[in-house]
Amino acid sequence: MSSSDIFIGETIGTAMLILLGGGVCAAVTLKRSKAQNAGWLAITFGWGFAVLTGAYLAGGVSGAHLNPAVTIGLAIEGGTKWSDVPLYLGSQLLGAMIGAVLVWITYYGQFRAHLTDPEILAEQPAEEGLVDQKAAPKAGPVLGIFSTGPEIRNAVQNLATEIIATVVLVLAILTQGLNDNGNGLGVLGALVTSLVVVGIGLSLGGPTGYAINPVRDLGPRIVHALLPLPNKGGSDWSYAWIPVAGPLVGGAIAGGLYNLAFK
Repeated sequence: MSSSDIFIGETIGTAMLILLGGGVCAAVTLKRSKAQNAGWLAITFGWGFAVLTGAYLAGGVSGAHLNPAVTIGLAIEGGTKWSDVPLYLGSQLLGAMIGAVLVWITYYGQFRAHLTDPEILAEQPAEEGLVDQKAAPKAGPVLGIFSTGPEIRNAVQNLATEIIATVVLVLAILTQGLNDNGNGLGVLGALVTSLVVVGIGLSLGGPTGYAINPVRDLGPRIVHALLPLPNKGGSDWSYAWIPVAGPLVGGAIAGGLYNLAFK
């Protein structure tokens, strides 16, 4: 697999993942969206279908990692060369940022309607600079479309949740190679992985919103900080390290567990 294959596959595949995953969050969150208030089931299945689409698109080109945690797990397992890891991670981050921008373009009118709605503005503290810095909001009213956040802010629990959920994901991906006499599941593997993501969302997503993918959180969070969204509030950078570190640690643990238990 060439460097250009990795770059093209991971960039396009991750962009599609974030476009559809962030898109369902926007659809459920924003005013003037036909899917507003569709709920957690819509979000979990939307992200599952996002994984399915991105994986099908990129599978034959780059292997469809679409996630640094998966790349790290595969490198520890031995299926990916360590020399390719930086290219995978850089391509995934670029794709995630592109996908987040496409969500903004798709829902441009809804973003403006939501962020200028008097009811939404009334729920937000005064803008930063008009009040004490400590009282300024840490997360804006549409940040959840772009990135994750905890329901209860406890760094140890939040980090543990992301690690555990990512171990489930990456271990499920790695063990696909044990099926069909070691040949894996082929295109069926993308469907299985998407269903695993749905299961993680339903079972483990409640505490933190289940990033389970560093670039899924970091790339869109950067875009949220840069986009000219009115009244968008903060990007909650004090929390941002957890959905990056947790999945990376979880991916590494899954790779190690696979080598110990399944090889």
